[in-house]
Amino acid sequence: MKAIFSFIVIIHALTHLMGFLKAFQLVKIDQLTQSISKPIGMLWLITALLFVVTLILFLLKKEWWFIIAIVAVIVSQILIILYWQDAKFGTFANVIILMVSISAYGNYQFNKMVQTESKQILQNIQVENLPKISKEDINHLPEIVQKWLQNSGVVGKERIISVRLKQKGEIKTKPKGKWMPFTATQYFNVENPAFIWTTKVDAMPIIKMVGRDKLYNGKGEMLIKLASLIPVANEGNNEKIKASTMVRYMAEMVWFPSTALNDYIKWEPIDANSVQATFILNEKSVLGIFKFSDNGDFKSFEAERQFGTGKDATLETWLVKAKTYKNFNDFKIPNKCSVTWKLKEGDFNWLNLEIIDLEFNSLKAYNK
Repeated sequence: MKAIFSFIVIIHALTHLMGFLKAFQLVKIDQLTQSISKPIGMLWLITALLFVVTLILFLLKKEWWFIIAIVAVIVSQILIILYWQDAKFGTFANVIILMVSISAYGNYQFNKMVQTESKQILQNIQVENLPKISKEDINHLPEIVQKWLQNSGVVGKERIISVRLKQKGEIKTKPKGKWMPFTATQYFNVENPAFIWTTKVDAMPIIKMVGRDKLYNGKGEMLIKLASLIPVANEGNNEKIKASTMVRYMAEMVWFPSTALNDYIKWEPIDANSVQATFILNEKSVLGIFKFSDNGDFKSFEAERQFGTGKDATLETWLVKAKTYKNFNDFKIPNKCSVTWKLKEGDFNWLNLEIIDLEFNSLKAYNK
């Protein structure tokens, strides 16, 4: 779709160039029947150049390309109205360019918000001279949790207090909906439990859906926007969302397993391979059940979590299953997982994800 948009912009630019050529009588153009003065002809040329600059900035992935595009569209449409008889069909191109530009503006605003919030998540974290974890540090934990931490490679390494990672995968919003590719970036503060997860989903041609989940200062938030502008879901500052983001944090700590040693996580054995974990944050607690293989590989996490948004939200069973494992920075983690809602109507596998990059104790944001 990027190629189609580029084609529309360059053809539109060439069309405006025709107005300049007509005004200065450089080429005979029979398609333009109305006379064009030289000053107006210069405006046609300037507009053509604005569209060329728009295309260059778009291809170079400059976030602010939409500014030039919107100026070009405004000038272009004024010229089209003045020469409506010959140029009216150019309106269709302007509408397409304007719609994509408005979406790009929404994406720019969304990215600015995410940059600010990501800095908040990682602020005041000290990553120098972190203590290393010994076998004695994990002795108080249930035996299967000890096996998991040893199998993951925690013993002998520094405590993890910040995390950054990248994901890719597929997602769908309805049980019978289509799978949509997504990419995501996530930052965690492990010392003062917090995270921000941002995603871009290929919801439809050209138009993307963006989303952000956040746990910060003991509050949870969820935001989903179509085309980076139209709110699909926007919830926060309520107990349901807080609990939902806390459950998510607890499930995802399998990617940074030394978190199990923090005081805000309490462990109780269920059987030889299962434990119940309780995550306590600002007097709010959530529960989840972790299951492991005999040698300590994480197998699954299950908890009650909010399904849906607003008044229609219900508490449903949320299940995360490990599919494969991979070493990142000498830590063995489940790099591919499936996520399923256990609904009355049947299982709804709504997310399949893969960790493609994972770094610990780094305070730097990813380059765009």
